[in-house]
Amino acid sequence: MGEILAPVPHRHWTFSIPRVLRGLFERERALLSLLSQTAYASIVKTFQALLGREDIRPGCVFSLQTFGAYGANFNPHCHGLVTDGAFSADGEFLPLPSLDASAVMEAFRRMLLLRLHQAERLSESFMQNLLSWVHPGFSVYAGPPVDAAEIAALESQARYITRPALGMDALRHLDAGSLVMETPPDPGTGVTSIELDPLEWIHRITSHIPDSGRHCQRFYGAYSNRGRIRLHPADGESAALPEARLPARANSDVSREARSTWARLIKKIFEADACASSPLLLIPASSTVFCSIAHARAQKPRILSTQGRLPGLSQTPCNNSKTAEDVGMNNRTTVG
Repeated sequence: MGEILAPVPHRHWTFSIPRVLRGLFERERALLSLLSQTAYASIVKTFQALLGREDIRPGCVFSLQTFGAYGANFNPHCHGLVTDGAFSADGEFLPLPSLDASAVMEAFRRMLLLRLHQAERLSESFMQNLLSWVHPGFSVYAGPPVDAAEIAALESQARYITRPALGMDALRHLDAGSLVMETPPDPGTGVTSIELDPLEWIHRITSHIPDSGRHCQRFYGAYSNRGRIRLHPADGESAALPEARLPARANSDVSREARSTWARLIKKIFEADACASSPLLLIPASSTVFCSIAHARAQKPRILSTQGRLPGLSQTPCNNSKTAEDVGMNNRTTVG
């Protein structure tokens, strides 16, 4: 954590979009980059207004996610760990005097719709229609600030924003061959599970595999590769220093440190000591995560070759596609 985050307070942020736009992002995955870029731009604009300066940058780590809680439905949104303030050009950290997440939401809403319109993905009339909604459908959440000394809390939030689409303990196999997926209570019906055919489950879960070459974690502002901030001496010299200022280490030391980090993570997740023997031999036999991933990868070419026309399944890839089709959202087609 200390190699990425500066020793300053951070907040957990979440940016989500209305259901009517989700089909557009599902059909054109490249637009997910626009989602995180706009989230960062809205934070910068708000922070600059609050601090009364334009030469400042917050540090942001965003994680793009496409899955929701209800049956692995397609729900594009992004989580982030963001400094509770911004850095000046000389590395001085300026804490926020206050914060209004609704102001960030309004900036995020208007900027994203305008950028989609400029990219010819939304028509002028449809954009104005969305801007006229009393309940906009956009959501921005900002959690309480977490101090840099609370390493366990920051690590827990980092694991949450980079979590997988589905926990294997939420999946049960029935004797009839179908799968039951545990979900949070549905707001409308209160149902806490969903039964799926195995191929339908594979179809849903593989829809969240990122496109080749696309990264789900993005670094912006003071945490970006190009603009990595040089900390002010008052903020401490021990964390998040540029690589050029780090003490030189031999390759063997770096390799040993990397192995130690992986061993610690394997022990935390699988409750097994990776240093004792091969990690693969120590994974519990009851764990089905590797079997399911291998099975999903084997089935993906078959699913793609049918272009979503699986036996017994609808033509739409997720629950949100019907809404998208109702407003005419086809891939790379202007909506409105």
